[in-house]
Amino acid sequence: MNRDQLEGNWKQVKGKVQEHWGKLTSDDIDQINGRAEQLEGKIQERYGRTREEAREEVSRFCTTCSC
Repeated sequence: MNRDQLEGNWKQVKGKVQEHWGKLTSDDIDQINGRAEQLEGKIQERYGRTREEAREEVSRFCTTCSC
């Protein structure tokens, strides 16, 4: 899966996203709605990551996720 497919597969992926980034709330997950930039922003907020670190985490997640 790539970043573009994240939005299209969001219903299947959101459980794995919340499992992977446990500090994200259900409201966060609903707001993200599959948008990679929103996910990166929430990771920055909750985990204190830089924009680049969050972007790399999301990219790694997308390439390793078997959704």
